[in-house]
Amino acid sequence: MRKLTSFIILAFTFGCADAGNTYNSTAGGGTAEPSPVSRSGHAATSTPKPAPPDEGTELVAEFEGTSGIVDKKYDLTGVAVLADVRTGRHNGFDRIVFEFRGDEMPGYHLEYIDKPVRACGSGNVVPLPGDGWLQVRFEPAVAHTYEGKPTLAFRELAPKLPNLLELKSTCDFEAQVEWVAGVASPNHFRVVELKAPTRLAVDIKHK
Repeated sequence: MRKLTSFIILAFTFGCADAGNTYNSTAGGGTAEPSPVSRSGHAATSTPKPAPPDEGTELVAEFEGTSGIVDKKYDLTGVAVLADVRTGRHNGFDRIVFEFRGDEMPGYHLEYIDKPVRACGSGNVVPLPGDGWLQVRFEPAVAHTYEGKPTLAFRELAPKLPNLLELKSTCDFEAQVEWVAGVASPNHFRVVELKAPTRLAVDIKHK
C-alpha cells in the first residue's frame, strides 16, 4: 500500500511540474519543441513593424493644396545630404519623397515652371514629358559626398503614374539640389515634412 501511495504522489508531482510548458506538435511524430515563452509566462509573439509613414496611410487623400509657389527657409548647422528619392501612387494623388541624412530639413522652394527645363550650371535643356513641370529645389543641400561621389545611384525616375510621369535631377551645384517632375497636368500639390528619417513628401493630385 505504501508503494502504491508513493507512486501516485510522484506521478502527481511530475505532472504538475510539466503543466506550465507548452509544446508545438511536429508533423511525422518528431520530437516536439517548446514554444518561446516570455518572462510573464505567456507565449512570445513577434510585433509587426508599422508601415513607413511616407506610404500615405496617415494622410487624407482629399486636400486643397496649391498651384502657386511654396517657399520655406531653414537655418542649418551644416548642409543637408540627399539620401534617397522615391515615388508612389496613392488614392487621389501621386507622391514624391525626398529623404535626407540626419535630423535637419533644408530649405525648399517649389513652383511650376515653363519649358524648356534647363540644368543649372550648363544650361542644357532637360527633356521632360507632360503638360506641367514642377520644380523642387533644396538649399543648403548636396547630393554628393566630399569626394564628389553621388549619394544616389540614379538621376532620373520614370514611374509613369496617373499624373507623375517622370522625375529628373537638374542641379547639384553650390549647395543647391534641384529635381523637376514632369506631370500630365499641373494640378494642385502639397508638401508634408516627415521625421525619422527626415523627408519631404510632395503630393500631386490626380485631378
